[in-house]
Amino acid sequence: MRHAMKSTGLRWLWLALVVLVVDLGSKQWVMTHFQLGESLPLIPFFNLTYAHNPGAAFSFLADKDGWQRWFFAVIALAITAALLVLMYRSSASQKLNNMAYAMIIGGAVGNLTDRIVHGYVIDFVDFYINDWHYPIFNIADAGICIGALLIVLEGFFVSSEKKKAEGK
Repeated sequence: MRHAMKSTGLRWLWLALVVLVVDLGSKQWVMTHFQLGESLPLIPFFNLTYAHNPGAAFSFLADKDGWQRWFFAVIALAITAALLVLMYRSSASQKLNNMAYAMIIGGAVGNLTDRIVHGYVIDFVDFYINDWHYPIFNIADAGICIGALLIVLEGFFVSSEKKKAEGK
């Protein structure tokens, strides 16, 4: 197992742990210091606003009867398992993809923890312009989005550069 951790993409799992710890720690801090719905303006376009989200991104399916809690939990577990397999099968030198997978895993497990413990996800990052607010999100969501962006960047830029270098 030790060999697998050093030579495969599993070497990057520390990044998943960082995302998870920062996510859960920040959510705990918000729950301890804010009332639900309370908002603290920090700069002219950014607030900390404590919110509960029983749905998924952008409150998708938030208005349903509670089945979505388990639906999204199963999806998070399946994605985490699939990404762990991809990391195990990839070389540790494939940094960008492995970093992306790790960030997505950390975010998925962070939000999964919320769903299991609370029945909803705790959100608090609130960006806005005038009266328009981007949907409130959390560190786990940011990890998932950054991970997805890294996969896209690797697919468009790094892969095409490798093909050019190989003369294809």
